[in-house]
Amino acid sequence: MTEPVASEPRPETPAPALEEKLPEAAELAAQIAARLCHDFISPASAIVSGLDLLEDPTAQDMREDAMDLIGQSARKLADQLQFCRVAFGASAAAETFDPRELEGLARGIYAHVRPELDWKVEVAALNKAAARILLNLCQIAAGALPIGGTAVARVIEADGRAAISLEATGPRARLKPEVLRGLRGEPRGDAVGGAWVQAYYLHLIVKAAGGQLAAETGEDKVTLAAWAPV
Repeated sequence: MTEPVASEPRPETPAPALEEKLPEAAELAAQIAARLCHDFISPASAIVSGLDLLEDPTAQDMREDAMDLIGQSARKLADQLQFCRVAFGASAAAETFDPRELEGLARGIYAHVRPELDWKVEVAALNKAAARILLNLCQIAAGALPIGGTAVARVIEADGRAAISLEATGPRARLKPEVLRGLRGEPRGDAVGGAWVQAYYLHLIVKAAGGQLAAETGEDKVTLAAWAPV
C-alpha cells in the first residue's frame, strides 16, 4: 500500500476580507440591510425606552412624556417602513405608482427631519423604476440639508422619458464624499457604508432602467437629477 505523500508546509495567508469573499450582489444586500437596521433602531429603541418608563413605578410622573415618546417613535418607524418598502424595492406587486401615494411616503420621511419638502410632481403615474428613483432622490436631498432648508421635487415627462430632479437649498447644503462616490457608481472606500449604499443603489436603479444620473453642488445648494424611460 502506498503511503500518502506529505505536502510541504505552506505559509499561512490571511483570510480574505468579507467584501472579497461575498459576491457583489450579496455585499450590496448586506450593506442595504445594515443601512435599514441603522434607520430603524433609533425609533425602535425609543419605543422600548418609553415602555420601560411606563413600567417603572418610580417614574409615574413621566407617564405622559413616555406616551409621547412612544407615539412619536412609532409614527417615525411606521413612516420609515412604508417608505423603504417602495424605495428599496420590496413592493414588487405594483408596476406603476400614483404620485400622490409617493408624495405621502416622501412626506412621511420629511416629517422627521429638519428640511421641508416642496412637491411639484404633476405627472399622472410613474413606473416602478421612476418611483424608486424619485423616492431615493428625496431622501438623499433631505440628507444634503443638515440644518434645514427646502427640497423641491419635480418630475416632467417628455419624449418617452421622465426627468426627475431634486433641488435642495439651505445653509451648508452639501453631499458627503461617499454619497458622490455612490452616485457615480464608485466603491465606498473607507467611508461608513450607510450614506454610500443608498446612492450606489440609486446609481444601479438608474443604470438598469437605461437612464442617467447627475449631481451638482453649489453655495448652499445641491441639485440631483435623473431621467428614466417611462
